[in-house]
Amino acid sequence: MAKQTFTTGQVLTAAQMTSLQQTAMGGGSTTAKTTSYVLVAADAGTTVAMNAAGSTTITVNTGLFSAGDSVFIQNWGAGTTTVTAGTATVTTHGSLALSQWEGGQLYFTSASAAIFFDISQSTGMTNPMTTTGDTIYSSSGSTPARLGIGSTGQILTVTGGVPVWATPAGGGGMTLLSTTTLSGATTTISSIDQTYTNLFAIITSMTNNTADGAFRVALNGTTNSHDGVVSRFEQGGSATLSGFANNYIITPSNLARANGTNTFVLLIPGYSNTANAVWKTFNMFGRYTSSTASTPISISGMYGDTAAITSLAFSNSGGNLAGGTVLLYGVK
Repeated sequence: MAKQTFTTGQVLTAAQMTSLQQTAMGGGSTTAKTTSYVLVAADAGTTVAMNAAGSTTITVNTGLFSAGDSVFIQNWGAGTTTVTAGTATVTTHGSLALSQWEGGQLYFTSASAAIFFDISQSTGMTNPMTTTGDTIYSSSGSTPARLGIGSTGQILTVTGGVPVWATPAGGGGMTLLSTTTLSGATTTISSIDQTYTNLFAIITSMTNNTADGAFRVALNGTTNSHDGVVSRFEQGGSATLSGFANNYIITPSNLARANGTNTFVLLIPGYSNTANAVWKTFNMFGRYTSSTASTPISISGMYGDTAAITSLAFSNSGGNLAGGTVLLYGVK
């Protein structure tokens, strides 16, 4: 219902009351427009609906409305409708351009100034993500941008003030390469990843099922012997073993076959290095159990070959391996 001036004692019709109720609830009579439109005084308290396929404007001039008057504006058409200040001033926090199915309330604070309260469906953030694992960040102020998912092993860091995925710098980190159960005459871990700097193995609960014997670790197989010196230190004595027979790192021969407490740690620094004729040093330490005692032991030496270590073979001189686990790690 358009704005009206009532007089004392005036009786309103049912239609007038219904129209007043609609206006109070934000509705009111609707005037459909198919071309650009200039508001008139009779539009106060009504709804102006634009319904055009092309762009249109709604022009607001001074001297037509009073403070407190309002006009509800809708855009039904496919073309954009823009609320345009003619001789009046129109301010808004949102947008004066209305896409299809958008609208807002034009509220007058004086005869020459109005505020447009934008009710927009398109002011939300446009989702820039395209791939599972993508993230959103602010690229400039409140502008959303897509950060594509990184690769396996990469970390999230900051470069130039924005987040980026990057490969971590070398010099830190330990990665589990394999978990292997010891069994049979020989258990071999082959095709060892060569992208790490150091090799670290934890050998736990090693047993064999025939007789007491020496636990052996062969570097790069057992078919060739290589030069080198191996030193062995254990509680109660020590020994220096010249040569490096069949590439073996060898413990004493009296490991009790049925005891599951034989545990060792093996470290091979620079295992993948082949530059400058580098020999490989190693150190294995732990505890072995004989039939009478449990003895700490440390075995160190050099593998007399410049080839990278690509395999480790585990065996026992007393017979087939019956149990135990090898956790193999690459260390940056």
